[in-house]
Amino acid sequence: MAMSKDTVVFEGINEQQMTNREILETIYNALQERNYNAIDQMVGYLTSGDPSYITSHNNARHLILKVDRDDLLEEILTSYLGVEKK
Repeated sequence: MAMSKDTVVFEGINEQQMTNREILETIYNALQERNYNAIDQMVGYLTSGDPSYITSHNNARHLILKVDRDDLLEEILTSYLGVEKK
């Protein structure tokens, strides 16, 4: 098999294009993979702001820090209550 001399660039997850939902799903899955109670860990982070609640597995801790907690809580509440954001 011939080896290429060209540099190959790995194009991972583009954080700029991820929605808050996709970020939360990625974090949830990373916590599940590490056998954490994902919901409890995520609630712990959202209420305290302490990123140690989120595993660094699959870059989850880095991702959660890209999302503004207040914006995320507002989005969660408006979705839960089924109301429009003002």
